[in-house]
Order: sequence, then C-alpha cells, then structure tokens
Amino acid sequence: MKSSSKNIRQLFVEKGLKITPQRVAILEAIYKSDNHPCADNIIKLVHKDHPNIAKGTVYKVLDTLVESGLIQKVQADTEVMRYDGVTKKHHHLYCSECATIKDYYDEDLDKILENHFNNIKIDGFKIEDLVLQIKGRFDKC
Repeated sequence: MKSSSKNIRQLFVEKGLKITPQRVAILEAIYKSDNHPCADNIIKLVHKDHPNIAKGTVYKVLDTLVESGLIQKVQADTEVMRYDGVTKKHHHLYCSECATIKDYYDEDLDKILENHFNNIKIDGFKIEDLVLQIKGRFDKC
C-alpha cells in the first residue's frame, strides 16, 4: 500500500491512534520499502529524513502498528522479524538465495485453503489466519 502523509494520518484516525511525526515517518518508511524490511532497515530509512528518532521509539511504534493492524509481522528463515505494510489478504514468496520476500495474491488458493481447514479440525488449535510462505528461488538469483 503506497500512501501519502495525509492518507497515513487518516489511517491513524480510523484506528484511534494519536498522530505523531514519528509514527507517520515510520509507517511511510515501511510503505516506501518494497521488500518487507526488518527493524534495522526501517531505522535506516527513517534516519535519512529524521535522524533524531530513537531506535527504541521505532521498536515501540512498530509494536503499536502491528497491534493496530496497520502492518503485519513476517517471519522469514532467519530469526530477524520483518514487517509488511500490506494488510490485504496475501501470501509470500520467499527467496532462499537472496532472502527477498514478495507478496503473492491468489484468491483461488485462498478458497482452497479455507475450504480444506473448514473441513478438518485440528484438536486444541483454533486457526486465526492462513498465510503461506512459499519458499523457492527467483530467476534473477
């Protein structure tokens, strides 16, 4: 999702969040990144225009943005958490060579997964969401 500062401010209003320059700058950085950045990459992006925003502030804002549903956490093969500004239903293509993560949209796959898991029961487990990470290698690698 690519948004202007005005649109980002409206998103904060809709979620009942206080609008701060730090929150706006951090969400803009995530939206500008196209590769599901980790916190360190977000900090670097933010510091280009806002060098006074503390690292701790970035981490706190990331937690707030995740809790509010404005961004999502994406777990990759490494232990580093990455973030995704796209909240529309989608899956991820993960390159095992270069660690690039690309969004993958497939409504037919969504229906297949939903039907499958609606027809079976996993004892002691309630499914909240179905998101696939499809691992492979991009041609460019």
